[in-house]
Amino acid sequence: MLREKYGISQEELGHRVGRAGSVISNYENNLKVPTLDVLTTMAAIYNVSLDYLVGFDKKDQVLLNDMTDRQRDLIHRLVKELKESTKPKSGGLSADQQEILNLLMQEFSK
Repeated sequence: MLREKYGISQEELGHRVGRAGSVISNYENNLKVPTLDVLTTMAAIYNVSLDYLVGFDKKDQVLLNDMTDRQRDLIHRLVKELKESTKPKSGGLSADQQEILNLLMQEFSK
């Protein structure tokens, strides 16, 4: 599906990953299983995760590739905080969640 979406022939994809076009056909028809290095290269070509490429699609996945280390750390910190904390009795966000969001806004507004 991705190969066709990107308008790449089996031969061209094969060239990019160091395999023959017929091998790509075998992958697509589930006759052969690509090696990890081939999967990694394909994931990079299509800008998707390995999970997505092998069918472990996570609908809400967010790619953090183009972010700085600081931005990625803040995103991970926020997700962890949102998963682990309970809502304050007054509703809304906890003080920690508000702090992380403030840091994110500062970081992304640079």
